[in-house]
Amino acid sequence: MIWNETKECMSRDEIYNLQSARLKKMVKRVYHNVEFYRKKMQALGLEPGDINGLEDLYKLPFTTKQDLRDNYPFGLFAVPQSEIVRVHASSGTTGKATVVGYTRRDIEIWQECVARVLSMAGIGPLDKIQVAYGYGLFTGGLGIHYGAENLGATVIPMSTGNTQKLVTLMQDFGVTAIACTPSYLLHIAETLEEAGQIDNTKLKVAVCGAEPWTENMRKQIEAKLHVKAFDIYGLSEIMGPGVAADCEFHKGLHVYEDHFIPEIIHPDTLKPCKEGEVGELVFTPVTKEALPLFRYRTRDLTSITYDKCECGRTLARISRFKGRSDDMLIIRGVNVFPSQVEAALLEMGETSPHYLMIVDRVNNLDVLEVQVEVEERFFSDEIRQLESLTKKISHVLHTALGISVKVKLVAPRTIERSQGKAKRVIDRRIIE
Repeated sequence: MIWNETKECMSRDEIYNLQSARLKKMVKRVYHNVEFYRKKMQALGLEPGDINGLEDLYKLPFTTKQDLRDNYPFGLFAVPQSEIVRVHASSGTTGKATVVGYTRRDIEIWQECVARVLSMAGIGPLDKIQVAYGYGLFTGGLGIHYGAENLGATVIPMSTGNTQKLVTLMQDFGVTAIACTPSYLLHIAETLEEAGQIDNTKLKVAVCGAEPWTENMRKQIEAKLHVKAFDIYGLSEIMGPGVAADCEFHKGLHVYEDHFIPEIIHPDTLKPCKEGEVGELVFTPVTKEALPLFRYRTRDLTSITYDKCECGRTLARISRFKGRSDDMLIIRGVNVFPSQVEAALLEMGETSPHYLMIVDRVNNLDVLEVQVEVEERFFSDEIRQLESLTKKISHVLHTALGISVKVKLVAPRTIERSQGKAKRVIDRRIIE
């Protein structure tokens, strides 16, 4: 291991001093090497000398995904092209792709952070880890891959696309750990169940991320596969997977503050939130060489706490994500997040975690339909039992969301499975 584990147990004063020193150094480097930020700072009347520590972070401008798109492809890079050893990019399905670059040192830090996460999940050199995130321009596959190699584990670079082969190799190779999205892991569990092989694997740990998931989904994964499931968080603009993760106590995700400074702000006012208050997560990656962004707005909604964890780590912890500010649906004036629907359904214990939200506009009124998979037995029993369950789910969702919901029960495997991020929402409303 190349990291110093004492960095995870520093005092808050030590963390503050380390972040301040690295922030000051970063600002000077960015000001002189990135024209976009230099102009931003000059417009605010700022010079590098005005940032003397963490207490001055608020003076710096925010960065958004649109800023990366406006400077496509390499306009925000802070090093010469000759120092870039790898480039990743988003899919660009909602606009131009956001392009991120890495120096050799960036890659080393990324490997270190992912190795920390895997180690915290109990994975070590004797483990065999199946990486079932997508490889290529998406950061998930290669991010976990090199972190696991850094840790000394045996890596099976499975990627996505052939679940049956994944399950076969999981058994043949004696895989003990897997990394993938939580929704895809449930699909893998279904495949094992259908083959009658759910109890015939050596799987003991799952590291899941790339999409929001609830505590109840974690418990369901653990019960189905007899594993310990851990949450890993990251985003390509900041680094990739490995920015934060939870420990065995699952009391929030530990942020690697020696590399990433977290903030929580009100999405509308942009003012800082109080500790424990839900707001938008903002990151400043103070050790990033190729793409050192100022105060990047993630759009992820969470809260933060700075108290010492039961595991002994003193790193700040962010709570499980409520959703994304840009994924929030406004239905008849009420804010609705897919994670609220998922939590309510899993709390019931009578439905699967597979659902689809369809929003439509009928006679100028927003209508939300939630399709929910239930066991086949409900369709073979008397019709009144199906009607009773529909009413029950409608009541539960109405209570959770604060609006009436049309519920449609569908048979198992009716809702399309995803091998990447699950698609939970179809919004058919036409904005005039």
